[in-house]
Parts: sequence; C-alpha cells; structure tokens
Amino acid sequence: MAALGRAALAAALVLLYYGFSIGITFYNKWLMKSFRFPLFMTLLHLLVIFGLSALARALARCCTGRPRAELSWSDYLRRAAPTALSTSLDIGLSNWSFLYVTVSLYTMTKSSAVLFILLFSLLFKLEEVRVALVLVVLLIAGGLFMFTYKSTQFNTQGFMLVLCASFLGGIRWTLTQILMQKAELGLQNPIDTMFHLQPLMFLGLFPLFAVFEGLPLSVSEKLFRFHEAGVLFSLIGKLFLGGILAFGLGFSEFLLVSRTSSLTLSIAGIFKESPCMSFSKPSIQKVKKH
Repeated sequence: MAALGRAALAAALVLLYYGFSIGITFYNKWLMKSFRFPLFMTLLHLLVIFGLSALARALARCCTGRPRAELSWSDYLRRAAPTALSTSLDIGLSNWSFLYVTVSLYTMTKSSAVLFILLFSLLFKLEEVRVALVLVVLLIAGGLFMFTYKSTQFNTQGFMLVLCASFLGGIRWTLTQILMQKAELGLQNPIDTMFHLQPLMFLGLFPLFAVFEGLPLSVSEKLFRFHEAGVLFSLIGKLFLGGILAFGLGFSEFLLVSRTSSLTLSIAGIFKESPCMSFSKPSIQKVKKH
C-alpha cells in the first residue's frame, strides 16, 4: 500500500508539472512572435516569482506562526549560488532559443537534457551506475530525437542555444536535488527554494540582458517608447501572466524533485514532449509550404 501511495503521489505531481510545462512552452513561442526580448521577459518572470514566493511565505508564517527557512550568507553563496546561476542561464537560453527554432526542434534538442542529468547524477553519486538505467535513458532520448528529426526546420544558432541550455539543465537539476534534499538547509519546501534562488538568478542573467537586449529595448516602441497606453498595459498583462505560469512551473518542478529525483523529472519531461510536438506540427507544415 505504501508503494502504491508513493506512485499515486508521483503521478499527481507529474500531471501538475505537465500542465504548467506545456502551457509555458506555447506561451513563450506565442509571446516571442510579438515581443522579441526573451531575456527581459525572463527577468520580469523572476521578479514575479520572487514576489509571489515572498507573499506565500508571509501568509504561511501568519497562518502557522512558525518562522520560514533562512539560509546564512555562507550557505547562500556556497550552496544556492551555483544552482541559481545554472538555473537562470538554462531558462534564459531556452527562452532566447524560441526566437530561432520551432517547438519541435526545441523539443528534440532539449530532450538531450536527460543525458546530462544522468551524467551529473552519476558524478555526484545521486544515482548508482546501472546498465538498465543508462539503456532506458539512451533509448528514450534517442527515440524522441528520431521521432522529431524530419519534422523540424534546423537553425544553428537556436540549436546551440538549446544545447547549451540542456547542458546547464543537467547541472541545474542535479544541484537542485542536492540543495532540496539536504535536511539541514531546510529548503524541502518549493516556495522557500524559489524565494532564495530568484535574486541570484536575476543577478546572474542581468549582464546577458544588458549586453544583448539593453539598448534595443530602451529604444523599442514595445515598452519604453510606447505610443498607446492600452498597448503597454496589454503587454504588461501578458508578461505578468507568463510570470504566474513560471511560478506554477517552478513550484511543480521543485516539488517533484524534492519528492523523487532530478532524473525522474527529466524522464517525465520527455514523455510530456509528445503533445507539444503534436500541437506544433500543423504550424510547421504551414511554414514549409511558403
């Protein structure tokens, strides 16, 4: 019965993750058609996540009367900083890639993340070396790659962005699992984890934004040089909606990792990709005809 209970809990967490993950994948591709500043979008989403996390912590403290987890500066910089930096770059590069690639090519390339997660899980001794485990991961990733290979439009720049994001994702989720499963740090709750990571994630991604998007955004009529207030408020609303989706995705991801493992999250993510590819194929075929 205990095993069935754990399996049911894992299945429920995976379904929660699927909903937010599929939603934000298509949200990113949809928004990139009209607002081509993915790094700024990611920074704004990080601020929304931090604000919602701080609000949730304050409400929990008021309701329970118990203090929330607080990391010392030593633990914050030594343990949280590497996780935050790899996370911010993974998310930033992934969002940036939607300027250049279709959802199918993104899906195909991002599926390689499971290989990097397996590699780093073995290096950090989070998983034991088992032939069956390695074979299953290779078959899943290889099968997804072959399934999407002929239905994609290749773009070198976008491909390299997603591949770098996949490599960073392997580091990100391995470090996240270590961070959340260390009882002495007290970050088993996803809200506490997100609250502590967002400031460092923002600082880690901001230099990249300043170099590649700072000047173009400052002279863009989409934001700072707007002509109609209605258009500006509509854009802010769309960006805030993405922040809410990102908060839900982060919560579901961290919850799944804390209850299972980073490898479980990655394998679940691969099975999630099939509906993403199915929904994106009509638009890809349409592009090919022109």
